[in-house]
Amino acid sequence: MEIITYLHLFHILFVGTFFIYVGIMKIKNHLFIYPVLLGLGTFLILFHGFKAYTNMKQGKEYIINLFHIFIVSPVLIYIGYNKQTTSDLYFNILIGLGILAIVDHGYKLFINK
Repeated sequence: MEIITYLHLFHILFVGTFFIYVGIMKIKNHLFIYPVLLGLGTFLILFHGFKAYTNMKQGKEYIINLFHIFIVSPVLIYIGYNKQTTSDLYFNILIGLGILAIVDHGYKLFINK
């Protein structure tokens, strides 16, 4: 299998389902979830910032990297920072991002075969 197939499966099986789980559980999440979200959001900004920069220099598409930097990461950091005082709106946004990840990567996995 190609590495892109593993990337799609990772987003379908882990990322999307994790986002949906955290979003559904809302403030009933275990306390260890919040530092994980904070760290993941920070990591995504650094990783996708680097990827966006290198892709831009090479003339490749980098819109997906910008989506992770300006949409996904801020939601994760906000929830991770505010913990149980986070508004339901942000948990609902996280559910939407989880569904989007599953549908988008599922579609890409399907059309790549």
